[in-house]
Amino acid sequence: MAEIQSYTMNFGPQHPAAHGVLRLILEMEGEVIQRADPHVGLLHRATEKLAESKPYSQSIGYMDRLDYVSMMCNEHSYVLAIEKLLGIVPPLRAQYIRVMFDEITRVLNHLMWLGAHGLDIGAMTMFLYCFREREDLMDCYEAVSGTRMHATYYRPGGVFRDLPDSMPKYQPSKWRSQKRVDALNAIREGSLLDFIDAFTAKFPGCVDQYETLLTDNRIWKQRTVNIAVVSPERALQLGFTGPMLRGSGVEWDLRRKQPYEVYERMDFDIPVGVNGDCYDRYLVRVEEMRQSNRIIKQCVDWLRANPGPVMIDDHKVVAPARIEMKDDMESLIHHFKLFTEGYCVPAGEAYAAVEHPKGEFGIYLISDGANKPYRVKIRAAGFAHLSAISEMVVGHMLADVVAVIGTQDIVFGEVDR
Repeated sequence: MAEIQSYTMNFGPQHPAAHGVLRLILEMEGEVIQRADPHVGLLHRATEKLAESKPYSQSIGYMDRLDYVSMMCNEHSYVLAIEKLLGIVPPLRAQYIRVMFDEITRVLNHLMWLGAHGLDIGAMTMFLYCFREREDLMDCYEAVSGTRMHATYYRPGGVFRDLPDSMPKYQPSKWRSQKRVDALNAIREGSLLDFIDAFTAKFPGCVDQYETLLTDNRIWKQRTVNIAVVSPERALQLGFTGPMLRGSGVEWDLRRKQPYEVYERMDFDIPVGVNGDCYDRYLVRVEEMRQSNRIIKQCVDWLRANPGPVMIDDHKVVAPARIEMKDDMESLIHHFKLFTEGYCVPAGEAYAAVEHPKGEFGIYLISDGANKPYRVKIRAAGFAHLSAISEMVVGHMLADVVAVIGTQDIVFGEVDR
C-alpha cells in the first residue's frame, strides 16, 4: 500500500459554505482532518474602537452590523448597558415591543441558519422555504424602522417610535398583476400587530413543513447524526452558549436564568438536546422557532390591550418631539445639544448580556463621565464557538467541515469585530 501523505489545504475565505470571511487551514490525511486552524482578521471592522470615538447614541447603528442576521438583538445589549449606566428604565410597553422584536429577530436568524445550513449540506428547497417566511418578518422591520435590516430601532429609554397602524402594501407593476397584488395585500389591511398575529397563526405549519423535509430525512441524518459531538462538560469548558450549549443538554438560557425586560412574564419552554451532535443542535433551533412564536403571540396580545408611551420623557437623553422643538426654545436647545454632543453618562462600568439567537451576546461599557465611552468590549457568541472548531472536526471527513460550520451558525461580522 502506498503511504498516504498528510497535506495542508485552505478552506475559504471564498468558499460558499464559509459564511462570511472565514479561512480554515486544514491539515488533512487523505480525506480525514487532523487539525483545523481558523484564521480571523480578514474582515476586521474595529467596531469597538469606532464606538469609543463617537457619542453613545451614534453607535447603535454599528451594533446592527455586527451579526447582520440578528440586528435588533445586538442593539438590545448595547442599549441595556447604556441604560444601566444612566439608571433609567424604559416604559413597560417599550419593554414588550423589545421582547417581541427580539423573538422576531430570533426567528429571522434561525430561518437564515436553517436555509443556509440545508443548502450547504445539499437541501436546496429549504433555502427557498425559509426565505418565504423571512420576507414577512423583514416587512415588520421595515414597518417600524423604515429599513429591512439595520433598524437602529432600540434607543436608550425605549424604542424609536410606537408600532404603526398600517403595513406597507405591494403595488401593481409589470411583474405583478392587480389580482396577485390583492392576494398579497390581504393580510396587510390592518395594523402591524394584526400582520404579526396572522404570521404567528400560520408559522407553526411552516415549521412543520421544514421538519417534514429534514427531520426524518435519511440523507440529512447521515450528514448530521454523530457529527461534532460535544459533551455537556466540554461545552461548558469551551464557553459555549445558546443553542450550541443547549444542544449538548445544558439547560441554560438567559431569558429564564437572568431575565431582562419582561421575559419573566412570558410562558415558554427551553429545548435541550441529548447527544450534543449537529442533529441535536438542529432540533433545538427548530424547537426554538416554535417557542419564539409563542412569545411573539403573548406580546401581541398584551400590546393590543395596553397602549402607552414607548419612550421615557427625559429630554436630557431623548430628543423632544419635532413639534415641541419648533415651538419651545428649551426643547430646541435640548435637540441641538443631543444631536451635536449627545449626553454624558455617569462614570462607572456595566455589562449587559442578552440571549442572542447565537448565544450570549454581551456589551461591557466603561464610562469616564464623558459623552463617549472610554471602553467598549463586545462579547460575541460566535467567537467562543469558532475557537472550538478544530476540536469538533478532528477525525471527521472534509465534507463534515461544512456541517460543523453550519451547526455553529457563524456570522463573521461579530467574530471579527
